[in-house]
Amino acid sequence: MLTAIEGRVLGCLLEKERTTPDQYPLTSNSLVSACNQSTSREPVMRLDDHEVDAALLSLKGQGLLRFVHPTHGRSVTRYRQVADESWGLEPDAAAVISVLLLRGPQTAAELRSRTERQHEFSSVDAVEAVLQGLAAADQVVLLECQPGQKEARWQQRIAEEPEVVWSAAPVAADAVRGSVAERMAALEARVARLEAALADLLPPESSDPPHPLPAETPT
Repeated sequence: MLTAIEGRVLGCLLEKERTTPDQYPLTSNSLVSACNQSTSREPVMRLDDHEVDAALLSLKGQGLLRFVHPTHGRSVTRYRQVADESWGLEPDAAAVISVLLLRGPQTAAELRSRTERQHEFSSVDAVEAVLQGLAAADQVVLLECQPGQKEARWQQRIAEEPEVVWSAAPVAADAVRGSVAERMAALEARVARLEAALADLLPPESSDPPHPLPAETPT
């Protein structure tokens, strides 16, 4: 099984071969950018040149990638995948594997939508047929439905799945204290304004003693 980084690199090569053929094979720089895209990637990664270069060497050693040395005016080495040849993947299966490597477990309907730029499936059933063939080759597996999910999801078995880490952005204590202090000051000012308005509505208090009631006159 490939590492998560090798899976991301291979997925990008499979994708870009079909979506940006004019720029393919890819340079190292363009491949790093493809790996770190903020769209169509789950999770988003932040790989550096060294990590991608190491993955390229490993994929080459496993017979899944070839180096294209500079020719015809090109001044840098480029990289192309040959995994589809090595594994005997048809274009429809290669598109499915690519999206599973790049976006993690997905339903057949999601795969149909997300593979559109690489291969146009006529129906969800057509995607299911490809998935069944890949499952027979032990390249994908159908996961059990998780709580809150309506449909089962398919996961690739070619590379390790990268961990998705959810973390809240740290909040400075000073900022929290400042925001509370500001809310308290605003609340105190509002109370003062309400008290002043209420005082204007009430009659002024007199300091003179009250007048005695007149004595009753007997009849």
